[in-house]
Amino acid sequence: MAKKKSSSSAVTGRTRGPKVRVKTARGRKLSSTRWLERQLNDPYVAEARRLGYRSRATFKLIDLDEQFELLKSAKRIVDLGAAPGGWSAYVAQRNPGAEIVAIDLLEIEPIADVQFKQMDFMAPGADDVVKAMLGGPVDLVLSDLAPSTTGHKSTDALRTMALCEAAFLFACDTLRPAGNFVAKVQRGGTDHELLVQMRKAFKTVKHVKPPSSRSDSSEWFVVALGFRR
Repeated sequence: MAKKKSSSSAVTGRTRGPKVRVKTARGRKLSSTRWLERQLNDPYVAEARRLGYRSRATFKLIDLDEQFELLKSAKRIVDLGAAPGGWSAYVAQRNPGAEIVAIDLLEIEPIADVQFKQMDFMAPGADDVVKAMLGGPVDLVLSDLAPSTTGHKSTDALRTMALCEAAFLFACDTLRPAGNFVAKVQRGGTDHELLVQMRKAFKTVKHVKPPSSRSDSSEWFVVALGFRR
């Protein structure tokens, strides 16, 4: 029996407990201490462990699916930037029998009913490799692609936007009519020129910050619905 999904809106109240304080330790950077403390006090991390999800990021897809019904009737799905595999694993659980293709630079533990390819999506010919793995037009393209951060906001924003544009072009080349597309962007949303292209290609385009996305994170998602083939 498929595991019942946990609504993101119900997570924080059920899993929140006393705040855990992490002491600094010899050899540990202050940034590492802060990251560890945040992880230990994050209700989504605790709930992901309880439900057996690969990461807290699964709740972001759950949030988006609850709002836009992305996975309803989706039988062929592509997951770009899949590591550690939380989104693909959830899709396989949510839509038994769906054809799921996932790629990432990093290796991931195998997921039943998911085809995985370890590669750089931005490498020449990478999109053709993914297309060759597919059995036909796609219902949904998910992109959680994110660049290695430099700490320089403008540079990181440009890199994120380049990944979003590449995912969008791939979606336009593979989606069936009325298919949907989701991609990670940064605070401020999609570049104006790219947004114009998306609005021409899809019936509805929205920028969304899921409740499970950390409030101090700059990440947002662009959700494009109803592809016009």
